[in-house]
Amino acid sequence: MLKRTRSFACSMPTRLFLLPILLAFSTAMSAQIPLTRISVDPFTNSSSQHATEVEVSTFASGNTIVSAFQQGRFNLNGGSTDNGFATSQDGGLTWHHGSLPGLTVIGGGGSFDRATDPAVAFDAAHNVWLIASLPLLNNGGATTAELISRSSDGLTWQKPVAVSPNFPKPDKTWLSCDNNTASPFFGHCYAEWDDNSQGDIVYLAVSSDGGQTWGSPVQPAGGPAVFGAQPLAQPNGTVVAPGSDAFNTSILSFTSKDGGKTWSSPVTVTSITAHGAAGGLRDLILPTSAVDASGKVYTVWQDCRFRSNCAENDLVMSTSTDGTHWSAVTRIPIDAVNSTVDHFIPGLAIEPGTSGATAHLGLTYYFYPQTNCTSTTCNLNAGYISSRDGGKTWTKAARLAGPMNLTWLPNTSSGLMVGDYESLAFVNGKAHPVFPLARPNNGSKFSVAMDATSTGLEEGSGVSTSESESPVPEAHSDRPPRTTPACDRCDED
Repeated sequence: MLKRTRSFACSMPTRLFLLPILLAFSTAMSAQIPLTRISVDPFTNSSSQHATEVEVSTFASGNTIVSAFQQGRFNLNGGSTDNGFATSQDGGLTWHHGSLPGLTVIGGGGSFDRATDPAVAFDAAHNVWLIASLPLLNNGGATTAELISRSSDGLTWQKPVAVSPNFPKPDKTWLSCDNNTASPFFGHCYAEWDDNSQGDIVYLAVSSDGGQTWGSPVQPAGGPAVFGAQPLAQPNGTVVAPGSDAFNTSILSFTSKDGGKTWSSPVTVTSITAHGAAGGLRDLILPTSAVDASGKVYTVWQDCRFRSNCAENDLVMSTSTDGTHWSAVTRIPIDAVNSTVDHFIPGLAIEPGTSGATAHLGLTYYFYPQTNCTSTTCNLNAGYISSRDGGKTWTKAARLAGPMNLTWLPNTSSGLMVGDYESLAFVNGKAHPVFPLARPNNGSKFSVAMDATSTGLEEGSGVSTSESESPVPEAHSDRPPRTTPACDRCDED
């Protein structure tokens, strides 16, 4: 249950907490960037792991930042006790946090046993915040593919609405809105998920009334299997949705030019060549994508094609202006290709209003300084790097937090977990990363909570480029090929 001694007294249906920066637990490790703890798992049910908050999605509009994440991660079969949120209305100076009402029985007012895969969006046309959640039942039964929580201010959340009829095994939900005022589909919001019972066949549904109602689910042409697709609206209304294939062997992309009524069959952006993270860390390969003000789409994922013997992953990127034709893969030069640093779980954002040669990219990620480590010796860190010229050059990488011991992380069917994706948002030209930070366990209790940088990040000029680099000939993954489609909620994954 929630710790009501810390609750924010009000009559709102959402359970809410206030974390002013002066009272919040802030930390700076080894002269790192100052951090503020913005949320803590409030639950104590014995069926899940506490205190844990993992897997965060973040979006900003104006000075308001909204993040959503799992609270109280279960070990087997996916999900958490509830999905939580943290909101700042003053550009990250102060934060309010709570748990979304109406999702789970334990969280309060819901009929589902678990919640997972949160995604945050803002619908500018209807001035409403949206958080998507994937609901789960303990018996693995069919559920609606997605629940949408709505709020006018990011603080008070209504009980959610269902996006779809029941699906046997929905997974990896996502949500975005077309906020381009000149777009013929301004105010369309796009919900995405896959059905693992059909081998990760992807579906999408559209809302044009601020998430109150949703159209019938639609498959892209050919009924493709796509995992973790992220729909992104260009200024002309075209929607580009990059994702992974069901077996994490390639990056795919499909598009819609009619407001989500129909979707193209996917094109292959490139193959995936990946190193498996050491120490039993959960590291599904999910591309993170963003669109600049001109409509250019950027997608980033972990890949070892630039490393000898695939000994470590870099973060790599490809771009497209139409979702069909994609650039050659480039390496993001966080460190040298002969380093021992392994990088994974990236989160990409682009400063609103920037584009092309002045597109301001921000990228968070996790990393091991030494790739050759074990569950007891791996040092997990959170990092950040940025570019102010559309990825031509990159700043010196910064360590946001760490090292973290893997024994401080909750376990899942797929390994020790900080999340399958990461996130940040820009406010007034400065990046605000939000991420799970694990601290030493308190006896048998975990201490994994949501942290944010205490202020927007100050960045230097671009100092590194990888324009002259080429992939290693005949590079290939060192992780064994998957035998089943990727699945977050599945015991076998």
